[in-house]
Amino acid sequence: MAEAQSIAAGSTTAGQIAVAAESTVVSRMSAPPSYDVADFPVPHGREEEWRFTPLERLRGLHDGTAVADGRIQVEVTAPAGVTQETVDREDPRVGRAGTPVDRVAAQAYSSFEKASVITVPKETVLTEPVRITVEGHGGTAYAHQVVELGAFAEAVVVIDHTGDAVLAANVDFLVGDGAKLTVVSVQDWADSAVHVGQHNALLGRDASFKSVVVTFGGDLVRVSPRVSYGSTGGEAQMFGLYFTDKGQHQEHRLFVDHNAPHCTSNVSYKGALQGQDAHAVWIGDVLIEAAAEGTDTYEMNRNLVLTDGARVDSVPNLEIETGEIVGAGHASTTGRFDDEQLFYLMSRGVPEDDARRLVVRGFFAELVQQIGLPDVEERLLTKIEEELEASVG
Repeated sequence: MAEAQSIAAGSTTAGQIAVAAESTVVSRMSAPPSYDVADFPVPHGREEEWRFTPLERLRGLHDGTAVADGRIQVEVTAPAGVTQETVDREDPRVGRAGTPVDRVAAQAYSSFEKASVITVPKETVLTEPVRITVEGHGGTAYAHQVVELGAFAEAVVVIDHTGDAVLAANVDFLVGDGAKLTVVSVQDWADSAVHVGQHNALLGRDASFKSVVVTFGGDLVRVSPRVSYGSTGGEAQMFGLYFTDKGQHQEHRLFVDHNAPHCTSNVSYKGALQGQDAHAVWIGDVLIEAAAEGTDTYEMNRNLVLTDGARVDSVPNLEIETGEIVGAGHASTTGRFDDEQLFYLMSRGVPEDDARRLVVRGFFAELVQQIGLPDVEERLLTKIEEELEASVG
């Protein structure tokens, strides 16, 4: 079963706001189970998985012409007890969480020199987050990161992307039985950066995984978070926040594979857009396989368009192969400011610009609070304020 909504906001034309209604199920299932870039054909933009992405802005990541001539500086700050290793691609933990879903992810896997593995030992409960900073210093680079939690461990990991680069990278999260992992991935790139990333999470029995993806900067950012279950009782929460500005292309393509019984997932992404040719794409695929009895899942995408000239493509997809489930649903909405909210605030003496800021902060507040790290939350709220200043300035 696959459905999507098509919604036009206000008097805006379809060229400014669009909610797509075509299924991505075929493309999702057609990716070869391979890590070799040669097994993936060069995309031409007509493929379902590439039809929204401006290929000419990928700087050659998709067709093999990009040369690894850049420098990415990665620094890890971790509490005591956490280990960090540099390994070859032959290490069994590399790629264990999932295979590449497209050619760029396969290119990244085939091109990185060394992978970084961060391990939290079993039954270790971290009281401070692991912080990974990724700073681009120009050029093209490929990378692979693995985060592994042992059984019943608990950790928060923050991955912070800044600077300027053309980066293709894969990140694997291995969550052991009964473990709890929260990951916050922030894309705060310079305006000219290009970042294509695939996040793979493999959950053990009764494991809990929370992903928060935050995207502000970059010329083109395309992130593909994916979750699968290694056993029963897994719980996945996937949250996202994006603010797409003039000329930016920001694309988030999610896939939750309910391949084990009695697991849950909840997906909630929110975005705001402003400026000419600002383009946001959200693809949310959920597959409930025949063996996944007792599944409970829901996905939601909401978009707030602040100016003319912006475009949103939102595609929620749900495929169910068994009727023995607890619940399954999805929703997608796109619209402008709520005039009643603005009128309410302005009628009580709040200036229009301040009222707009309050509405946007309220729109994002629920997701920001999911982060659970005050310094990161404050930084993101400040970034939202800066984006709104540019809008009304």
